[in-house]
Amino acid sequence: MMNRRVISLIGISGVSLFAIAYVVGGLLVENYSFVSQYISESYAIDTEYGMVLRTFGYIPSGILITLFCFLAYRKFPSSSLIKSGFYGLSIFYGIATIMTGFFPCDSGCNPDFVNPSVSQIIHSLVGMLTYAFVPISIVLIGLGLKRSPGYSRLSQKAIIYGVVSGALVILLLSNPASNYIGLIQRGIESLFIIWVITCAIELIKPTKDKMHSNLSSA
Repeated sequence: MMNRRVISLIGISGVSLFAIAYVVGGLLVENYSFVSQYISESYAIDTEYGMVLRTFGYIPSGILITLFCFLAYRKFPSSSLIKSGFYGLSIFYGIATIMTGFFPCDSGCNPDFVNPSVSQIIHSLVGMLTYAFVPISIVLIGLGLKRSPGYSRLSQKAIIYGVVSGALVILLLSNPASNYIGLIQRGIESLFIIWVITCAIELIKPTKDKMHSNLSSA
């Protein structure tokens, strides 16, 4: 079975690759605004470096995040809520990131949905599912951890990240024409990234190794 340090590295690598891709992508597109434009616009179907960003950034990032979520939940206390939460993350964050890489949005991400391509339709649907279910998945993990001794702080962080990211999703969807959609979206994605990194760091804490060993032998 894969050890905790390797699993931790997979998670951190996955979200780091995602963050690097959306920062570099924005810098490569002329006149791109990190404040007012969606992340997807930086790797849209017509962008010069879109294929490179998708192939070497978003798709491998999604693969690593999916793998991390499927492996990580086994290292936390046994709980149906925790398992459901990590499975939700693997599907709606990991696999969804892969899907949006394979199906980029149209030029400018076609916010008015005028004659959208099949790729745009799939991209938008996957994006909606991501923002609907990832915050819920994080909260589920938090509620599951709440029942386990030694995980109260991690539980609180999960619930806070889940609730705040959910609130930002509502803000994003309530005013898609806002001049700050890029900033709001990056706030949401940053919370997802921070949560994965938080879990990855938690896995390699010596006290957790000892506690997990004691629980297994009990």
